[in-house]
Amino acid sequence: MLDGIDFEPVFFAPFVSSVMTVEPAWVDYDGQLNTAYYSLLFDRAVEEAVFLVGLGPHLMQPRSSSFLTVESHQRFLRTLRAGHEVRVTLRLINYDEKRMHLFQEMHHAREGWTAATCELVAQHVETGNRRPSPFPDEVLERLALMKAAHGALPQPDGLGRPVNMPIRLS
Repeated sequence: MLDGIDFEPVFFAPFVSSVMTVEPAWVDYDGQLNTAYYSLLFDRAVEEAVFLVGLGPHLMQPRSSSFLTVESHQRFLRTLRAGHEVRVTLRLINYDEKRMHLFQEMHHAREGWTAATCELVAQHVETGNRRPSPFPDEVLERLALMKAAHGALPQPDGLGRPVNMPIRLS
């Protein structure tokens, strides 16, 4: 039992989010999903996935702790438009006592193509002062299980890719 939740999670590799729909209000003047809403969709997928390890809004009050993104790198590969349905796959790449390294891919839910990727590092913090704090032991145990399941997958394309602009000689 974890903070009143009586279940043992199954860690699919990778984690797959529920279906989410691109809202009409989220698209730019040119009909494409605004970059801010890619972040929103990725964030919603993280909230679904971390519930399995014992993190999320439902546990913020009892523990007086939360987690927040401290670094992020997104790649936009294909355009999404209003009405498109997406799913996000998430992999736990690594973790330590206070941080998680995650890699996500946003896929068109029906056709399967990849629209975007997001690599991030999230840190566990005390809610009052936002200071880094260690994950509870039961969260670390579940992170170990998730890492074991996700670690069996091949390395995702784009993992650790730097932001750069290659020099082209004319």
